[in-house]
Amino acid sequence: MKSDPATSVTPLRALGGLLRSSEPVRAVPAPSAAALLLEEAADLLVVHLDFGAALRTCERAWQGLAEEPAGASLEVKCSLCVVGIQALAEMDRWREVLSWVLQYYQAPEKLPPKVLELCVLLYSKMQEPGAVLDGVRAWLQDPDNQGLPEYRSLAELHLQRVLLPLGLLSEAEELVVGSAAFSEKQRLDALQAVSSARQQQTHGHSGSEETRTLNQEASPRSLPFLYKLTQIFQRIREAVSPPVCRLPIQD
Repeated sequence: MKSDPATSVTPLRALGGLLRSSEPVRAVPAPSAAALLLEEAADLLVVHLDFGAALRTCERAWQGLAEEPAGASLEVKCSLCVVGIQALAEMDRWREVLSWVLQYYQAPEKLPPKVLELCVLLYSKMQEPGAVLDGVRAWLQDPDNQGLPEYRSLAELHLQRVLLPLGLLSEAEELVVGSAAFSEKQRLDALQAVSSARQQQTHGHSGSEETRTLNQEASPRSLPFLYKLTQIFQRIREAVSPPVCRLPIQD
C-alpha cells in the first residue's frame, strides 16, 4: 500500500507499560522522500508486479539520495538495490544488475554485503559467475570489509559459487588458507571441496550435480534470493517507519 505523505499517520510502537503524562515527548523526523519512494517501489514490485515501474521508482529515489549527506539512509540505499535487482531479474534483464548497482556505489568494494551476495547468487544461477569474479575479489581484499560479520559467508559463497565453478583452484586454496575468517573445521571442509574439484579436473569430470541442475533452470525468476519478496517488503516498511513516537497523554 502506497503512503501519502500528506495523510500518513506515524505508527505507535508499544514499549511495554503505560505511558504517563509526565514522560517526555520525543520528536520523530518524518520519513525522507527516498524512503517513501522505496515503499512505493516495493509496493509496485510485490503487489502490482509492475517491474518496470518499480525499477524507475528506485532510480528516482536514488536521485533524491544524492542530495542527502554521505552515509545517510544506508538501509534505504541497500533496500533500493534489492528491489532493483529483483525487478531487473523479473524482466529478464539480469545481465544489467552488476552495472546497475555499481552506478550508485562506484566501486565493488563499497557494495553492501547483502547486495553483493545477491549479485553472486544471480550470476551463479545464470551460469555466468565470471561476471562477478573481479568484483568479489576486490570486496574481499578491502581491509574495511574484512572485519564485517558477513565476510566469512561471502568468502564461502565466492569459493563455492565462483572460484570452484570457474576452476580457479589455486586461488580458492589461497583464499581458504590466507583468510582468518575460516575456523579450522571450515578451512578443512573448504580444502576438501577444492581437492575434490581438482580430482574431477584430473579425471575430466567437468560437470557437477549442481551444474546439471542449473542447466535445467530457464528463468531468473526462480532465483533462490536471500530474501523472499514478502520479507523484503516487511524490511522496507520497517526501514521507512519511524522507530518510536511518544505522544502526550492527557490526565
